[in-house]
Amino acid sequence: MTNSLTYDISTILELIPHRYPFLLVDRVIALDPWKSIIAYKNITYNEPQFQGHFPSFPVMPGVLIVEAMGQAGVIFIALSRRLAGAKIPDGVNLPELEGRLAFFASCDKVKFRRPVIPGDRLNIEVKLLRLGSRIWKMAAQASVNGQKAAEAEMTSALPKKI
Repeated sequence: MTNSLTYDISTILELIPHRYPFLLVDRVIALDPWKSIIAYKNITYNEPQFQGHFPSFPVMPGVLIVEAMGQAGVIFIALSRRLAGAKIPDGVNLPELEGRLAFFASCDKVKFRRPVIPGDRLNIEVKLLRLGSRIWKMAAQASVNGQKAAEAEMTSALPKKI
C-alpha cells in the first residue's frame, strides 16, 4: 500500500450515502489508489440484525458481509478518484462520482469460510480487477484475526445520475 493514511467515519460518510443501520464500514486503514484498499467493520452485539439472526448464537448474515465488502469497494473507487483523479488509468473515462450511486451488478465466486460474531473486527480487503467508465470488477476478502471469513468477486455499475 502506498498510502498509509487512515480515513475515519467522517470521510466515509462524505463518500457513500449509507447510514445506520446499513453503514458497514467503520474505517479505512490503507489505500493504494486504483489497486487496493483495506478497511474494517467492528461487529457489536447491539446491531439490529442480531436480535433475530440468531438470538441464541448471534451471527452476522452473509449478505451483510458481502454488502460490507461492496461498500469498501465503492469507498475505494471514490478515494482513488479523490486522491489520484488526474491519474485515472489509461483508457478509462470515469465520470464525476458526486451525486451518483453505485449498485451491485453481480457477485461471483462467493464463499463463506467462518462465522462472524459480535466482538469480531471484520477486516476487508478489496483489489481492483477491471475498471471501466461505468462498470468495475473487484476481488474482495473479509477476515477475522487472519482467518478468511468470506470472499467474492463483485461487479458494480455506475448508472447515469439519478
